[in-house]
Parts: sequence; C-alpha cells; structure tokens
Amino acid sequence: MDKQILKPGDRDYVGALASGLEVLQAFDAEHPRMTLSEVAARTDMDRAKARRFLLTLHALGFVKRAGRQFELTPRVLQLGYAYQASNQYRAVIQQYLEDITAELGESSSLAVLDGDDVVYVVRSAARHRLMAITLSVGTRLPAAYTSMGRVLLAQLPELELAAFLDRVCLEPFTASSVTDKGALRDAIDRVKNQGYAVVDQELDLGLRSVAVPVFSGSGELLGALNISTNAARVDMETLMNVYLPRLQAAAEKVRRSAR
Repeated sequence: MDKQILKPGDRDYVGALASGLEVLQAFDAEHPRMTLSEVAARTDMDRAKARRFLLTLHALGFVKRAGRQFELTPRVLQLGYAYQASNQYRAVIQQYLEDITAELGESSSLAVLDGDDVVYVVRSAARHRLMAITLSVGTRLPAAYTSMGRVLLAQLPELELAAFLDRVCLEPFTASSVTDKGALRDAIDRVKNQGYAVVDQELDLGLRSVAVPVFSGSGELLGALNISTNAARVDMETLMNVYLPRLQAAAEKVRRSAR
C-alpha cells in the first residue's frame, strides 16, 4: 500500500492540495515575485483558480503581496524545517562534510533524488565559487548531469530507471554533455558496478565532481555524497586517488553513525 501512488482523478487524490503546492513551487530564484497573471501562466491555471489559491496562501501567511506582486514569506521555511528536523542524521553528515572542506578546501554536499532532479539537503561550501548559480540547501540540478544524480539513479529499481530514461530530456549544457540515452544508460550501469560516479564538465564548464552513495547502518539509502572542484585546479588522478577515498571514508562514517 505504501508504494501505491495516487494519480489525479483517483478517489483519494486531493486536487486542491496539489494545486496549492504547485502555486508555492512556482516561485523560485528566477521568479521571486510574480503577478497573478504570471502565477497563472507558470502553473497553467486560469486566473480565477490561481487567485483563490494565492489569496488562501496569503491568509495562511505563506504568501505576501505588495500591490499586484506576490512573493513567499519566511513561513514557507517551516515546511523545510520539518523535513530537516525529522532527519537527525543530517547534523552528523554536516560535520563530516565540513571536515572534508576543511581538509581539502573543496565543497562537499549531500543530495537526494526528487523526480528527475537532485535536491541539495546538506552542504559545506568552499570559499571559491564553482558555478554561475549559487548552490545551497534546496538547490535543484538535473540528475542526469551530476555525479550525485548518477549515483542515485544507479540505485533505482530497473523499472524506475527505465521510466526515467524514457522521459528525460537530455540537453547539451557543454560540449562534454551526454545527449544520447544509450550512452547515459551505459554511464549509470558503470556507476552501479563501480560504486561511484565522476562527472567531468557536463553541466558547467570547469565543474568536475565525484560522488558515492551513502547508507544508514540498517541499509537505508540516505542520499549521495559528493566533492566538487574546478577541473583546472584538480586533475583526474587527484580526484580518483585522493578525493574519492576521502569521500568513501565519510560515507562509511555515516553508515556507522546513522542507525
């Protein structure tokens, strides 16, 4: 029963709740403030429906308005805090990631798979910036082009992986990006066999990263750990012989700590 996923139109599916959450998710870094018409367009709702949801979220304190503009309020953070607070192992992982950053001078993160993206849930950032966008807890990146994403895709059951490969849209972010689904499947299979993933400048020029899966002591998949660096500063030999073993050691520490 737990694995049964409702679909729109099912008797127990609450469409109003789904639409309200869709309105909340319409706001992002590129759209921090929007008019009613913009929200309606981004959610593919008619204006009357979008208006009702915005006004309800406003009444609940999740949205504020200034003239014709709507934006999220800090109360939305309560939803994220509940998720973080329910996963106590995150504090332990945060310390291990900070240790990696202090030792190697590189950013290190924990991400989970959400749909076709990875979502950063714990992060220790180095001082140097690696991407044009700022990476932080909550950032979403395409799973197909990240080392953490490929590690997590390699953990999927065969049917779920096949469904992902069937629907995913592959984009040439750089000249190194994999754009053939067969080649992506081969890359994921290699990750499954070797237990780690390396992605070299497929999402952003100069961005090179390595990732491993991380499990609890009971065998539950907690996510993927990575170290990201600049390709001009760290060669592949260092990534494989220094960074990967350090990452695997951190994953083992988490396994022993998280029960």
